Amino acid sequence: MIYVGCCGFPVKHATYYAAMGVVEVQKTFYQPPRTATAARWRDEAPEGFEFTLKAWQLITHTARSPTYRRLSESLSEKERRQVGGFRWSDPVRRAWDRTREIARLLDAGKVVFQFPASFRPTGKNVDRLRTFFQRIDRAGLVCIWEPRGAWDRDVVRALCDELDLVHFGDPLTAAPVTPGLRYWRLHGTTGYRHRYTDTELDALLAACPKTLDAYVLFNNMTMFEDAKRFLQKAG
Repeated sequence: MIYVGCCGFPVKHATYYAAMGVVEVQKTFYQPPRTATAARWRDEAPEGFEFTLKAWQLITHTARSPTYRRLSESLSEKERRQVGGFRWSDPVRRAWDRTREIARLLDAGKVVFQFPASFRPTGKNVDRLRTFFQRIDRAGLVCIWEPRGAWDRDVVRALCDELDLVHFGDPLTAAPVTPGLRYWRLHGTTGYRHRYTDTELDALLAACPKTLDAYVLFNNMTMFEDAKRFLQKAG
């Protein structure tokens, strides 16, 4: 199966639900929604619609990240020193519990961990990564890893195998290193303002495996239009 959608809701929910079969929720990265809001999203979505989501930034990004400007929750100075970078701390554990709870309310089966480029492949960071993924209760969730920066592909492959992670991918720029499920996040080959050409969409379709599930999630300025065009090609 090919599952096509966007990273976030670029249009009104009702319009989106009528056109797409999956969405990757972005709000959970900045500030998870209230439980009532997540439950409402699940209730208003049509039968068979699928949610995936991004893990809360308190797990992946330090408090120095500019993305914290969109955090509405107040953190103490001590907590600000403890968040991000997969530190095994009380705030990070609570952030995972909150992410997992929203996934449950949305009936989501996949969570994306998007690393900042500042999270480099040092020995300390690899140890933190191991500790986090070995200790959390995944509750059956598939964990998708999107590393950024200078991560060697062989290192990524070995860690994914060891920690049971799925490497994200983009067949137009960087193919995934893990077998099985394909989870492609398409950021635009020339940046966020990129509009995918018909040739690129044809190449994406040709790259979709015949015997594996593939999630094709657009994350560019024209994501909704490009996703609809790709759906037409995919039939």
